[in-house]
Amino acid sequence: MLAVAAAVLAGCAAVEREPGPAVPPGEIRDGAPAGELDVARIVPVVPQPEPRSAYGNHSPYTVLGQTYTVKSSAQGYRQRGIASWYGTKFHGRLTSSGEPYDMYQMTAAHRTLPLPTYAEVRHLENGRSIIVRINDRGPFHPDRVIDLSWAAAVKLGIDQAGTGPVEVRAITFDEPDVPRVRPARFPVLLQVGAFAERERADGVAHALGNGGVAPVVTERARTGAGQIWRVQVGPLSDLDKTFELVERVIELGFDRPQYVYP
Repeated sequence: MLAVAAAVLAGCAAVEREPGPAVPPGEIRDGAPAGELDVARIVPVVPQPEPRSAYGNHSPYTVLGQTYTVKSSAQGYRQRGIASWYGTKFHGRLTSSGEPYDMYQMTAAHRTLPLPTYAEVRHLENGRSIIVRINDRGPFHPDRVIDLSWAAAVKLGIDQAGTGPVEVRAITFDEPDVPRVRPARFPVLLQVGAFAERERADGVAHALGNGGVAPVVTERARTGAGQIWRVQVGPLSDLDKTFELVERVIELGFDRPQYVYP
């Protein structure tokens, strides 16, 4: 499991949270607090519309050589996979959103949903269902879809096993039309995504081209985490054309592209 330390508030870095084969001398092992938790005392989460967090929504961001793009909306999100949890080692530390992690609250971490997002997590074997507020990034483990707080894990019934098969469904509210945002200046590029693998970048570029988006540029760049491939549209110098291509990118199923400047 991966915790997002204070330095990752801008989406730049993370500290690995996955349990390893051994814990080095002096390092704190993650786990549950002493004693049992009375689930009747867990405060339930009440979903409500909230503004985006000022931190943790930077996109794209790279962790352990893998680049992730934060979704522009949680609308319609539903995914099955493995849930895990994190506890005492990270209690009180800052989450990606800048809020302190409280293992006794019904919260969770997700790699790409906007922060915060409310979600229903349903255990596919025991039938239990909980609602959590996602305010952190993780888990950066390929076969896991969500990292639960310890309280949420207890409520769902995976605290003893450590993991469990779940379905995650985002809870969303009526979203107002997103106003058109003008670029700060021209020329401008529309960045559709950044990827650690050239093949994925080429696939996105190919899909954009087939969808009538042009010109598409695949650019290699180096970051502190290694080499990435950026897929960009442009450069563009006309406002109406820029707005038109932004909407076309979204129609093709991609998140709203970001403005970047050459």
